[in-house]
Amino acid sequence: MRCQEKITIDGKANEEAWTNVEWQDMNHNYIGEPVDSSDFKGRFKLLWDPQYIYILAETHDDTLIDIHPDGLDRYWDDDCLEIFIDEDNSKGNHQYNHNAFAYHIALNGRITDIGPDSVPHYYSHLKTSRITDNKKTVWELAMPLYKDTYKENKPNKPAILSNGKKIGFMIAYCDNDFSAERESFIGSEYIMGEDKNRGWIDAGVFGDYKLTNSGD
Repeated sequence: MRCQEKITIDGKANEEAWTNVEWQDMNHNYIGEPVDSSDFKGRFKLLWDPQYIYILAETHDDTLIDIHPDGLDRYWDDDCLEIFIDEDNSKGNHQYNHNAFAYHIALNGRITDIGPDSVPHYYSHLKTSRITDNKKTVWELAMPLYKDTYKENKPNKPAILSNGKKIGFMIAYCDNDFSAERESFIGSEYIMGEDKNRGWIDAGVFGDYKLTNSGD
């Protein structure tokens, strides 16, 4: 749904626009056994305007873990929210290119993805906020969309979003409960086949989304 009011990225989500959007579930396991709701459950909402996709995610996690002080090292094995976005829904491989992005948002707010040079980089163009109360965490984000011509450490102009634009989108959560590696990876899209951890490589597993002025 198109947003007609200013969204403040503060984790409070108290704008009226959010109340008009239905929650969608994050309930598909990509790694690990199916999780009990006492361990993890998640849901999300989306809004947009010409500059940003706005994301509101609510996760319930019994244990929050960040055991890798170097944010570029094994960041996927810490608790983090992961946003997958394909600006033109062209699908295809994006492992070492910017045909699509797989942003990992760490508990400390650092955002990481792999660049065309095959190594992780920090990305600062997303606005993020996180508020945790007991086991409940609210994540609020404003995300500009970039075309596949995006260049590291160069000026890049975000795409202008409009009614009817098609994008690829998926959201997931890496869940670690005091282990050397994440135990679970849970997301919004059903992925066919044995290998379900393909979102960081294949934009073809993202969901097909169409930006509309209404909630239809």
